[in-house]
Amino acid sequence: MEDLQAQVASIGALAEPSRLALYRYVAGAAEPVSREQAAAAMDLPLHSVKFHLDRLVAEGLLEVEYRRLTGRTGPGAGRPSKLYRRTSRHVSVSLPDRRYDLAGEVLAAAVERSTREGTRIDEAVQQVAHATGSRLGSEPPAPRRPRRAESTARLVGVLGNHGYEPRLVDDDVCLTNCPFDRLAAEHTDLVCGMNLALVGGVIDGLNIETMSARLEPQPGFCCVKIATKPDRLDRR
Repeated sequence: MEDLQAQVASIGALAEPSRLALYRYVAGAAEPVSREQAAAAMDLPLHSVKFHLDRLVAEGLLEVEYRRLTGRTGPGAGRPSKLYRRTSRHVSVSLPDRRYDLAGEVLAAAVERSTREGTRIDEAVQQVAHATGSRLGSEPPAPRRPRRAESTARLVGVLGNHGYEPRLVDDDVCLTNCPFDRLAAEHTDLVCGMNLALVGGVIDGLNIETMSARLEPQPGFCCVKIATKPDRLDRR
């Protein structure tokens, strides 16, 4: 997922009313628009429109193409016009962090598997969630036998990047945020089971043999807690 700071900066660029209005105009246009077209449509000075449009390009909200609007080519056809259009980049900021996009990917793939293989939907969700977590944990590949401190740091890093806000507490990792909070509140058994399988998959993907995930719901925390296996506590 894109860096939070970059996403916030992009959204912050729309705080200026004229710039937001220009963004909406360009985004709603059927074809890329020129500075002159935007200035005329919004009744704004051309120099102001140039500044705002280029700022939106710099923030990744618009992109540019060059084309002669007359359709003529060759000598005397004039310089191509600078045209603006909306990018395909998705910008979304949620505080606390929510990852409903990740949940959607898992659930959609699980429905496809259930339909294709006749698997129960809850089983398909857990299978896909574990495979997804394993993929997240194995990017980049972990050492074959990582040291405990290295493993924990990598685990915290991966889970932190996906909205869990992990915190080390003695030998355990507490997840202080649920990336699927609203879904978990409305569909607790299904989503918490998915969450458990996903976190377990991350642990397996990181090749961590000393820790395991379990359901331990507490107010203000994710339903999943990661603990050191009892037989590994004396091997730190």
